Amino acid sequence: MSLGVRLGLDAACLALPTTLTATWIGDSAERLEQAERDGEEQPSQVAVAAAANEEYCTGDLKKVLRRVLLSCGLAAEGGAARGCQPVDAAAVATMTGSDFNALFLPLSHRASIIQFDKNKAELDEHDLGLLDETFADQRGASWFLVVSRSSPEGSTEHNRELSQHRAESVMSHLRERFDDPALDKEVGLLWLGEEFAQLDETFCDWRRSGADDQCQPEHINRSAFVAWIDCRL
Repeated sequence: MSLGVRLGLDAACLALPTTLTATWIGDSAERLEQAERDGEEQPSQVAVAAAANEEYCTGDLKKVLRRVLLSCGLAAEGGAARGCQPVDAAAVATMTGSDFNALFLPLSHRASIIQFDKNKAELDEHDLGLLDETFADQRGASWFLVVSRSSPEGSTEHNRELSQHRAESVMSHLRERFDDPALDKEVGLLWLGEEFAQLDETFCDWRRSGADDQCQPEHINRSAFVAWIDCRL
């Protein structure tokens, strides 16, 4: 084999991983866009047959849920849970933080707010009890959404990581506590840090694991919002 032929084959082999990676990323983006188009055009044909269409399933909520499940949920290879970080949140939600929070107001009877201690991501006894209660109350719903946050103390980068650890703590406990083979395909994770969709005192009346005197904004944003959502996507 001539030197020129060998060099040509070597170059082709070196380029193959890059080409495959670019193709995979492009295909993923195309699938997401196609799923969104299908969901808007034929919403009753996209989700599993068991999914209902509750009154809270507005068009905006369906769009956010679809993007979270496809972009920020489902398990990656090796069993690690994917998720979306704060820099992706605005693109995923495609709306302002206050509008994003307003989407979930009709879910106040089903959702819970798991509050963490300052600068912590560990679940205590009260957190675990409320999380278990909320997850067990599936009522036939198809998707479990976990949206974690942090309060503004500390650096932006630290709070991004802290909210990610909080979401992962919830996911880790669900894996350990519930024998659900479909768990990695029904949970969507979105961690927001301090940068997007901070909660205000209007959420103090929701079910939450914090004490009565722990509902200032800095308390309630050290949290993970968790809820089963039943919508035809």
